[in-house]
Amino acid sequence: MRKNRSAALAAASFLLLTGAGIAAAPSAFAGTPGGTHADDRNSDFNGDGYEDVLVGAPGATVSGQKGAGLVTVQYGSTRGIGTSNVARFSQSTAGVAGAAEAGDGFGKAVASGDLDGDGFDDAIVGIPGEDIGDTADAGGVAILWGSKNGLTGAASDWLQTQEPTKGEQFGVGLTAAHFTNDTPGDLLAVLDRDDLELFGYEAAPQARAGERAPLRRTATERLSAAAEQHDILPKSLTTGDYDNNGYADLVVSGVTEGSEPGHGWSLHYAGAADGLSYRGELRGGPAAASGDINHDGYDDLVTGEPASPDDGGETMTGGLVGVRYGDENGLKDEAKWWTQDTEGVPGVAERGDGWGADLSVADTNGDGYADVAIGAPGEDIGTVADAGAVWVLRGGEYGMTATGAKSFDQNSADVPGVAEKGDKWGAQVRLTDPNRDGRFGLLAAAPGENAGDGTVWVLSAGTGGITAAGSWTYNAQALGAPGTGAAFGAAVDE
Repeated sequence: MRKNRSAALAAASFLLLTGAGIAAAPSAFAGTPGGTHADDRNSDFNGDGYEDVLVGAPGATVSGQKGAGLVTVQYGSTRGIGTSNVARFSQSTAGVAGAAEAGDGFGKAVASGDLDGDGFDDAIVGIPGEDIGDTADAGGVAILWGSKNGLTGAASDWLQTQEPTKGEQFGVGLTAAHFTNDTPGDLLAVLDRDDLELFGYEAAPQARAGERAPLRRTATERLSAAAEQHDILPKSLTTGDYDNNGYADLVVSGVTEGSEPGHGWSLHYAGAADGLSYRGELRGGPAAASGDINHDGYDDLVTGEPASPDDGGETMTGGLVGVRYGDENGLKDEAKWWTQDTEGVPGVAERGDGWGADLSVADTNGDGYADVAIGAPGEDIGTVADAGAVWVLRGGEYGMTATGAKSFDQNSADVPGVAEKGDKWGAQVRLTDPNRDGRFGLLAAAPGENAGDGTVWVLSAGTGGITAAGSWTYNAQALGAPGTGAAFGAAVDE
């Protein structure tokens, strides 16, 4: 529980609207002061040039409190990631704000960015179940600062909404990027059930001490007021430089409410030197990821709609993935839509597959074209319900293609484990390259594995892209953290 500290975060004027290794290239600007370019992947916590991996386990029991939650970080190296060079953080870690309490869900959302512009990326942890005073599930966000020694709980910082309300779940969605020149570091974007809030430094970093928070709220927007045509319940955030102007753009993805609920829609904000500006609504969501699929210098937006009603109000079978390409004007109006029934895509679309529940975009074979990983945690494997599966579709000159498409599940050759009911393999997918060889391997999380303990699978990348050969697994216990009911892998930083 946190006491209300909103006075320490005075609002500014509203600015927004007008063990083994795997084969991700680290941030191009990480490890250098002010390394906050739009292309920065924002996950090098110790500034050594290798991408690190941040995983949430929001169901973990900490200090005897069930569901208090924790996060782990695995530091990248020439050998990739393993189970030894690891750190663990919770609200029972010395220096981390608050206290571990049942149901907090520390780590239900995670993100990273160089918020203070010191060249070390910082970890942002969402705690949407946090109670503020007597206000249940108001939510909060913890900032773990990066350093030459990696993440530390010491002098961590705390953010919350200005006027906490019951069930607000501040911190349910997070991202950070170089959206504008307003601050020396990345701006942090935080979602709750209704609003989008931005936080950033207004001046050079100063000493952090006591109750003074170094971040200041720079903008708050009621998303229901921003949407022109639809009442959108926000679920996730993604960033990409869709117009290649050197500033990250922001997409808030969710589903519609009201008279036609459950359809995926997103809100698009364009970044520029003088601030973010609202560009309008886009069909697609609630999952989203970004990357340059056709290697034309403009990032592209991929959205996933794992369960959407059709025109008759019935749930769409299988799931839907949309690709919207960037150009000098930003994201194009037209999107190309994909399902498991699209020619060349392995499998068959079936009700409840959840194809597109999570997405990741990066180059898996080093050819310069970003590929797309697609999770389908509801996929049945034979007669085993909701065992889950993952697809990888390749990028190319003309965009995403089914040529060379691959799919994996726990019954695939060389993949450890066995498909079991409710594993939800692929609930989280991340393409990452912590050994800096230019080929992004796959992390596939199954938070339902072992009755909710959760496990992450590591599939390497070679010249032919993702391969199951040599794949391996780890869970919270392997990283020295409590694992029973942890839902390890329920959140993995992109």
